[in-house]
Amino acid sequence: MTNVVGVRFKKAGKIYYFDPGEIALEMGDGVIVETARGVEYGEVVVAPRMVEDEEVVTPLKKVVRKADSEDRAKVDENRQKEREAFKICQEKIAAHGLPMKLVDVEYTFDVGKIIFYFTAEGRVDFRELVKDLASVFRTRIELRQIGVRDEAKMLGGLGACGRVLCCSSFLGDFDPVSIRMAKEQNLSLNPTKISGICGRLMCCLRYENDAYEDARERLPSPGDTVKTPGGQGRVIGANILKETVTVEFPDKQVAVFELEEVNRRS
Repeated sequence: MTNVVGVRFKKAGKIYYFDPGEIALEMGDGVIVETARGVEYGEVVVAPRMVEDEEVVTPLKKVVRKADSEDRAKVDENRQKEREAFKICQEKIAAHGLPMKLVDVEYTFDVGKIIFYFTAEGRVDFRELVKDLASVFRTRIELRQIGVRDEAKMLGGLGACGRVLCCSSFLGDFDPVSIRMAKEQNLSLNPTKISGICGRLMCCLRYENDAYEDARERLPSPGDTVKTPGGQGRVIGANILKETVTVEFPDKQVAVFELEEVNRRS
C-alpha cells in the first residue's frame, strides 16, 4: 500500500497522485508539486489515503510544499500574463497567416514554459511562429494541437440540457462514446440531436448505457413468443425505462405487461 494525495491542476482536469510525505493536507488545499512540465500549482481533491501499489505510477513524486498566500498571488499574476500572451500570440498567428485557432494559453507556475493550445483542420508548420514567440517571451514555448472535445472542455459553455458542459465541470477524462449507445437508448440518430457543442457525440450518452444494456438482456426482444396473464403472444415492443413489454395476441389484440408478468417462451 502507498500513501498518496490526489491533485488536480485544472477544473475538471485529470487527478494525479503525489506523495504527501509528512505534510498535513486536506481537500481544497493548494500545493506546489514538481511535474514533467516543471513546477506546478495544484489543488488537493483527494485527501491523503492508502491505495494499492498497482494504482500508482512510479516513481511517485513528492509534494514540494503546501501553497501559501504568496504562491496564490503568483498564480493570479500568471493568469494575467496568460491573457496578455493570448493576445500577442493571436497577433503573431495572423501575421504569419497560419490556418489555426488559438484556444488557450497556460504558464507553468515557475514560468519556465508557456503552452499555447490551438485547433486546426490539419497539420500546421508553426516553426517560425515558435521562434517569433520565443523572442518575445524568452522562455520555453510549446504549441499543442488539441481536438474539438478538448476545446469545448477548455472554453466551457452550456449543453442542450441547459446545464454547464459535463466536460468542463466534472469529467476528468473522455470515455469512448459510440453511435451504438444512441441506438440502444432508442434516440433519434439525427446528428443535431445527439451531438454536443463540440460536434461530437454527447458524453452523456454513456452515463445510462450500462443500465440500458442490462435492461435489454432481461427484456424479451421484438418477435419473441412469450406467456402472459392474457395468454401466449408475440412481443412487438418494449419500454426499457418502464420495463414493460407490448404483446400482440393471435386475435390481433395488443396489451402492455410488466416485465415480471412476462415469461419468455422462445
